[in-house]
Amino acid sequence: MPIQSINPASGTVLRTFEPLTDEAARLKIGTAFEAFRQYQEIPLEHRALWMRKLAGILEDEVDELATLLTTEMGKPIHAARQEVLKCASVCRYYAANAARILEDEPIETETGNSYVRWDPLGVVLAVMPWNFPFWQVFRFAAPALMAGNVALLKHASNVPQCALTLESLIRRAGFPRGTFQTMLIESRQVEVVLADERVAAVTVTGSETAGRAVAAQAGWLVKKSVLELGGSDPFIVMPSADLDLAIETAVKARCVNNGQSCIAAKRFIVADEIYEEFETRFVAGMEAMRVGDPMKEDTDIGPLATKRLVDELEKQVQGATLAGARILCGGERMLGEGNFFEPTVLTGLPRTASVYRDEIFGPVALLFRAHTLEEAIEIANDTPFGLAASVWTSVPAEQTKLIAELQCGAVFVNAMVASDPRLPFGGIKKSGYGRELSAAGMREFLNAKTVVISEPVRQTVIPFEAVLEEAVGDGGESSGTEREAEVS
Repeated sequence: MPIQSINPASGTVLRTFEPLTDEAARLKIGTAFEAFRQYQEIPLEHRALWMRKLAGILEDEVDELATLLTTEMGKPIHAARQEVLKCASVCRYYAANAARILEDEPIETETGNSYVRWDPLGVVLAVMPWNFPFWQVFRFAAPALMAGNVALLKHASNVPQCALTLESLIRRAGFPRGTFQTMLIESRQVEVVLADERVAAVTVTGSETAGRAVAAQAGWLVKKSVLELGGSDPFIVMPSADLDLAIETAVKARCVNNGQSCIAAKRFIVADEIYEEFETRFVAGMEAMRVGDPMKEDTDIGPLATKRLVDELEKQVQGATLAGARILCGGERMLGEGNFFEPTVLTGLPRTASVYRDEIFGPVALLFRAHTLEEAIEIANDTPFGLAASVWTSVPAEQTKLIAELQCGAVFVNAMVASDPRLPFGGIKKSGYGRELSAAGMREFLNAKTVVISEPVRQTVIPFEAVLEEAVGDGGESSGTEREAEVS
């Protein structure tokens, strides 16, 4: 089936590509495997030089690259520029910090010299999503390439131009041929690539369904895997919060990237004392978001990436209302060209509704009232996902309790959840396992090789003639045990 690039704002087909055959995919694997043999020996300072050059290209060509992101995926143009520049920042972070992260780690033991050495695994397959077409790839590729691994990218089928551009950018920066290759393949072909014995590991960012399928195969093959899957992140607001800042951030946190982000706040859990005010002002903020042409600078929300996503979002909203939820604003797809959906706020959704535990990917927010801090934590944890949480309170005891009891990979206090090259990124439960970014992300695809170097124990060797003379001089023969000891 052809791979198509479609403008989500207009429905126009931009370009069409034929997927690689299985044989062509295997040739790319071979190229990567051969490249790894030489690449792992390249001095770290050379890799850092290429990584800094890559950052410079991203910064110099930010407008052109942002236009590609917006045209192919639909995010607002100002957000697309921010994404490109964030990719440059992760390149610079690993160029500056790889030597520290990869340095041998000495360990105190009784032997003369013990340490952990970090070695690259080899060819790593990356299965990446469409919602951040550059950032999702760079947060894997920057640490992997700096560590000496090589990468094969299977990008989402609706962003093929972004995928090909990524390979071009990395090659232009100076990275050797074969160290990073885009593979325009169908989803079914991931199994073929991962099954190849020359592929050492896999990382997946995407849906729970995709993660389960790839992780199951990786487990059967006994290959390392990292999963960064969905999220249904809570946004908890307590009475002591700065309400103005919390509401302003809440609107932004729900609508970031057109609402299509795993770490976007999706469930807003508000203390009973301030619930009515929060609801009124939050709904007003959502209604004020400007929906339209993503190429315009004043657009807040662009189209969803595909028509299928609009259909799914519409079904989720309908399902919520059938289960008893009330629509406070929005609730419908927008008429005309493009994949647009109204900013929507729902309240009163019962816990028995299936939508309650689904991930909602689009500008739709769920509001919940909590009578106590304990109830807020209970609602927040009542989800199969565990990616991140944003909590708003100025009471230290509440902060401590929330940080300790929320079941997720990250807690941001009085701040919006965001990824940062310096901080580990990842979740628990059905949000996946493993980490990206920081030192933890780089070490996911490294072999922690234990090295122990001991001084040899020297023993005194007595000549056999001397032993024999001593035995004869004593007037007898050595016992069998003694002879065995002497010979040994």
